[in-house]
This record gives sequence, C-alpha cells and structure tokens, in this order.
Amino acid sequence: MTDFPLYITAWSSLILGALLLFLAYRVSSERRSKHIVLGDNADKITIKKIRGHGNAAEQIPMALILLGLVEYLQGSTYALIIAIVLIAGRLMHATYFSFDGTHWRFRLYGMGLTYIAQLLALLALLRALVF
Repeated sequence: MTDFPLYITAWSSLILGALLLFLAYRVSSERRSKHIVLGDNADKITIKKIRGHGNAAEQIPMALILLGLVEYLQGSTYALIIAIVLIAGRLMHATYFSFDGTHWRFRLYGMGLTYIAQLLALLALLRALVF
C-alpha cells in the first residue's frame, strides 16, 4: 500500500473520527447517567454535550473532503498545515464541550481555527483549480 496518495488526510480522518466517536460516547454516557432516553430533558450539561457532538458532525466531514482534495491537487505541504490547524481547532472545541467548567475561549479559538483551516483549504483548492 505504498502508492496511497493521501496519508495526511487518512491520519487526520483517523484522529478526527476518533474525536467524533469520543464526543458521541460522551453524549450517550450523559444520557445514560441521567436516564434520558431521547433528547436532552432540558438539562444544560446534556445540551452542551449534544451540541459539541453536533458541531463536530457538521464541521469535520466537509473539512476532511477539502483536505483530501488539497492534498491530492496541491501536495502534502499545504495539507499538513491545514490538517494541523484543523485538528488543533477541533480538539480545542471538543474540550470546551466535553468538560464542564472549561473556559469559553476554548470554544472561540477552536471554531476560529476550524474556520481558518477550511478557508485555507478553500483557497488552496481554488489555487489548484484556477492556476
């Protein structure tokens, strides 16, 4: 399997997939511990964990698609920078939503890095397609 061209995207998918699974487990555990069968039972901590998982599920797939296209079309240098920024952002964001009492800046900076990574990926993809 030496001719696989998307190592950075594969590693990023492994890390972010594990993070998404962790966040889903946190939601399930929270619901189970509070005997919530469906929804959030208007519990603020449960709502926070559900939204943390939901945000990850909303952001990670497109970011990985963009990362894979950038790695394929532009090479590993661009992809590595984007992957580092993306993973750092998602880890910061997940930290805020997973652990009660975490400072709100983790959420702010985590989303900021996620947006920066996606913007960099879009610009690199545009560069590959236009130039």
